[in-house]
Amino acid sequence: MSRRPWARSLRTRLLVLVTVTLVGVCAALALTTVLAQRAYLMGTLDDRVNAAAERSMDGAALHPELPADLAFLREGGHTEGLLAARLDAAGHLVSAAVVTRDAAPRTLTSAQRAALTGIRADGSLHTRTVPGLGTYRVTALDASGIRVLTGLPMDDVRATLGRLVEIEAVVGAAGLALAGGVCAIVIRRQLRPLDRVAATAVEVTRVPLGHGQVTALPRVPARDTDPGSEAGQVGAALNRMIDHVEASLAERRRGEERMRRFVADASHELRTPLTSIAGYAELMNRVAPDLAWRSVLTESARMTDLVEDLLLLARLDEGRPLQTAEVDLAAVVAEAVWDARAAGADHFWRLELRPDTPASVTGDAARLHQVVAHLLANARTHTPPGTTVTATVESTAGRHLIRVRDDGPGIPPDLLPTVFERFTRADTSRSRGPGAQGGAGLGLAVAAAIVGAHQGRIDVTSVPGRTEFTVDVPAASDAVSPPVVLSGLNPVSHSPSASSEPSKS
Repeated sequence: MSRRPWARSLRTRLLVLVTVTLVGVCAALALTTVLAQRAYLMGTLDDRVNAAAERSMDGAALHPELPADLAFLREGGHTEGLLAARLDAAGHLVSAAVVTRDAAPRTLTSAQRAALTGIRADGSLHTRTVPGLGTYRVTALDASGIRVLTGLPMDDVRATLGRLVEIEAVVGAAGLALAGGVCAIVIRRQLRPLDRVAATAVEVTRVPLGHGQVTALPRVPARDTDPGSEAGQVGAALNRMIDHVEASLAERRRGEERMRRFVADASHELRTPLTSIAGYAELMNRVAPDLAWRSVLTESARMTDLVEDLLLLARLDEGRPLQTAEVDLAAVVAEAVWDARAAGADHFWRLELRPDTPASVTGDAARLHQVVAHLLANARTHTPPGTTVTATVESTAGRHLIRVRDDGPGIPPDLLPTVFERFTRADTSRSRGPGAQGGAGLGLAVAAAIVGAHQGRIDVTSVPGRTEFTVDVPAASDAVSPPVVLSGLNPVSHSPSASSEPSKS
């Protein structure tokens, strides 16, 4: 598709506009010059024609008794190409001849005479094209019944005008080329400040402002912010806008830091009273085991878990480093599955360990255990009794994979894109076991944050009957060890071919 005229660059539009203006001015000047020169040459020629006509009339008046006499043409001093004719009372040509160089005047042919008919002897000037002779400027005079037609060729006038047009065309083209080049250079130099302003704006657009890690944005140079020019005004306005953006980003960072500190401080301060509540509730449960005290104990445990999750998220948001050591993922997953089996006896739990390389990573063992525990608890909470949940550990080149899948009803499609966001819950659309309590929607967010802190990633796929979470973390070493199989769970798979259904998130 062709570019629209207004979509071209300002430099191109200015150059085109200046060029069109110069072409128009040069054309007007050339036309005016040609018309003025033509008027001058034609006036001079007309004067010569009138003078020649009067001389011819004087010559014809010497012999009034000879109406066809052109003897005056034989006299010396006549211009080559001078045309003369005698007319009768009706205006018809009686005789006509043209002066030639070094020869007697030549009589005009009938075709040439026909071109001169119809001219009245009133002294007015006419332009006629005579075959074989060219274009003539002619006039006819009448004095005491003597009528004479006289004409002079216009070849000199036409040749002069032609040469003038050629000269003006050459000079005009050269002038336009020179003026166009000068204008292009001047326009380019004058628009350089605007180009620098545009380049600064492009640099700003490439800065990842949404990540919140910007320290200093590019600025328009001081030389391009002079308010005395339009480009300087744009540059100054852009700098002011960048200042506002930086101030907004700084304020946002301060707000986020204050929020993280608040959550961390609140979580830290809440842990002590919650611990006290849990201790007293446990004591009362031993002294007077009552349902109400058991509820207090349960709710305090839930509050403690929530505060611990908030505190962990706040610390991870602040970028605090985790404890690092070499961790055996197989042992972590096996321990988490044993714990899940004890907490969810109404589900079937399967463990598959099939590493081709040692399943060891560098990280925080407690946090990695927390990731697997959250995934297993998520599957237990949001699937009905009898669901099979399978945990798998796999090893590839430089990576280790933990897969947790179940054969439950699956995650609703509208929830799947936000499943790892904080406080995401879908209690109304998930199957839950009897007496299960809904969480705060932080489990998967905590798992994703921990995996990210270990330079890994976590993904989920879900359809009815199969939901699978995949944790991908880098390996600690490339040492090779034989496959590890743990048994004793209900039931156990020992090979990669063992089948198990996916899990829920």
